[in-house]
Amino acid sequence: MRREADISGKLDWVSVLLYIIMITLGWFNIFASVYDETANQSIFDLSLNSGRQLMFMAASLIIILAIIIIDMRFYETFAYLFYGVILFALFLVPIIGKEVGGNKAWIGIGSFGGQPSEFAKFITALAVAKYIGSVGFKMDNLRNQVILFGLIGVPMMLILLQKDTGTALVFSSFILVFYREGMSPFLLILGICAAAIFILTLLIPNQLFLHGAIAAILILLIAIGKKRFRRIGVLIIGALLISGVIESVDYVITDVLKPHQQNRIKALINPDADPLGYGWNVTQSKIAIGSGGFAGKGFLKGTQTKFDFVPEQSTDFIFCTIGEEHGWFGSLIVIGLFVTLLFRVLFLAERQKNRFARSYGYAVACIFFFHFAVNIGMTIGLFPVIGIPLPFFSYGGSSLWGFTILLFILLKLDAHRGQVLQRI
Repeated sequence: MRREADISGKLDWVSVLLYIIMITLGWFNIFASVYDETANQSIFDLSLNSGRQLMFMAASLIIILAIIIIDMRFYETFAYLFYGVILFALFLVPIIGKEVGGNKAWIGIGSFGGQPSEFAKFITALAVAKYIGSVGFKMDNLRNQVILFGLIGVPMMLILLQKDTGTALVFSSFILVFYREGMSPFLLILGICAAAIFILTLLIPNQLFLHGAIAAILILLIAIGKKRFRRIGVLIIGALLISGVIESVDYVITDVLKPHQQNRIKALINPDADPLGYGWNVTQSKIAIGSGGFAGKGFLKGTQTKFDFVPEQSTDFIFCTIGEEHGWFGSLIVIGLFVTLLFRVLFLAERQKNRFARSYGYAVACIFFFHFAVNIGMTIGLFPVIGIPLPFFSYGGSSLWGFTILLFILLKLDAHRGQVLQRI
């Protein structure tokens, strides 16, 4: 136990410092997002989100101490047990959970509540890493690939049942972990192409034009290449699949997506079409960020923030407060902190001595990157509004604790990397 606890000199203090800076800046911006200058409010007021966030931060310190003290082998040994428990919790949410913000993703205990989906991220990362780190594992084995996609697919589907599409999509980022561990890039490229075609179809509603373009490209590729039956067959099948994706767009938009999800897609394509309706959030978000200019209006001086023009200001749209009050320069600092943390996590992942720790490290990087890129992207109109928090900045206990556990388990594994048996 003494050996496990005495690792303060081995912890990656660069990551710890970045964590402290980010949760502190997040705390101040949460206060700014709810501040009312006429009410003589204090940042420590427990009736405000900032006061409650401070309690969550204090609880995070206890969580960090527990992670550091617990034997490092604990996380790999019990990964599947944790995975089973979180699946059971996710299964219960639609049955006994309470609805908050249109999503039935919370389990309430008295006046307190928590989101199992936030904890499912790091638990799924542990389960995936444990399987990848198992003896004799090979990524090019079809059975292994099916099991790995099942490990991320089951919690993803259970979270979709909670109407929390944004959090469910986070699990798609694990594909990058599979790619790092040896999966063929074909599936990754195929997914990117399908997404690009889907978006292009939304931007160009004339499907006949798209089908004509595909046919023209197909004829050109056949004409300029070798006239081999296999090559021509692959090109034709590829063209048919692309046409199938194009034809599926209308069905997905009208029959699969809920009305509020359809509005988010419409707001992404053309928020000015209905600026007082479905385009309100994105339009006001861009106004708030743009109004900050280069240096911002100053701490607690944001007018868009004060008058609640942007909904969910302290959670999903916390970046609006940063942009308005601290401007382009402050936004650049926040983005710089995230980029630095991401590169640091990737560095820690690459220097691990075994596959379990390395795979877990890459899962941490992928989850952070997805949240960081999509959250900021949706506030400036690059991505649809899917309601996921900005790590360490958005208000919420479940979110802060989930990201804290995610990061510090990696730091714990890294601190003991020299003691782990190499199984690469």
